[in-house]
Amino acid sequence: MSLFEHPAFDNHEHIAFRFDEKTGLKAIIAVHNTNLGPTLGGCRMWPYASSAEALNDVLRLSRGMTYKSALANLPQGGGKSVIIGDPRTDITPALMHAMGDFVQSLGGKYVTAEDSGISPQSLKLMAQRCDYVAGTQAKYSYHGGEADGNPSPATAYGTFVGIQASVKQRLGRSVDGLTVAIQGLGHVGYRLAELLHAAGANLIVTDIFPDNLEKAEKLLGATLVKPEAIYAVKADVFAPCAFGAVINDDTIEQFNFSVIAAANNQLAHESHGEILRQRDILYAPDYVINAGGVIDIYHQNIDSSNAALRTHIEQIGETLTEIFMRSQQQGDATNIVANLMAEERFSAK
Repeated sequence: MSLFEHPAFDNHEHIAFRFDEKTGLKAIIAVHNTNLGPTLGGCRMWPYASSAEALNDVLRLSRGMTYKSALANLPQGGGKSVIIGDPRTDITPALMHAMGDFVQSLGGKYVTAEDSGISPQSLKLMAQRCDYVAGTQAKYSYHGGEADGNPSPATAYGTFVGIQASVKQRLGRSVDGLTVAIQGLGHVGYRLAELLHAAGANLIVTDIFPDNLEKAEKLLGATLVKPEAIYAVKADVFAPCAFGAVINDDTIEQFNFSVIAAANNQLAHESHGEILRQRDILYAPDYVINAGGVIDIYHQNIDSSNAALRTHIEQIGETLTEIFMRSQQQGDATNIVANLMAEERFSAK
């Protein structure tokens, strides 16, 4: 299959590949759409099973950033980068310098930031060789505390706000006393679990790393399940915060949830959104509900304030409510409504 016929290609403007023999860097940058401005999107590092898997992920993530930025009312386009490797063992200063050189080679068309597997410290190493790295000079935080450049807390808070709006829409109540199943307890998933626990939710969690599970069980009273069991648990809300495309033909028949909300690229195919609608499962489009991180990064780069950042993140709930109302009125799945709303914004430029 050629790149232009790839099912996730979706008219990407620019796709670049880089292999650096000296450092072992294997990376891809995807620029989806620049109609609203230069693209911004995180750099993800993951031990992909193949380059084809990495390409599929970066294309899907890049497209999602275009839609995410549009519905988050940000003057920027969508892009993403991925590094093939294990972030727990393969990150070195030389590797991050090589990635910085790669980003620099695009001349500002793509601005990178933190994502899964990449820490603020890794970004600072990239920034030693690159002018297009966001999130290394943090000044603001939605909670008024110290800003360290990590957008994960803002992503988790935006997801929490979105879950509140979704639960109110679907169940007419707050999250207090509800059961939430969380898949993945990384930078975003664990912080989301903390926010939900503080709000009175009961947690069912899974993760591939035992230390994350032990902490959630001990500190948050979470019930632990094996990764393959999370899809069939009985819960009010399912919050997938790990892999993409977990809503697919194999999992969707197992679901016993009222709401699904969180993470990136959750629908294996757009048609799964309609299946969820027919089953009366309210789906909060992933790129809408998890926009807190990119909103955070944007505010770090302008003359903003803690209050302005928090207010902007909390608009996620308002945007979701508009999507839910349009979905009801038009009889369309929420993902289709969200896509159309985003396209109205970035295609009009």
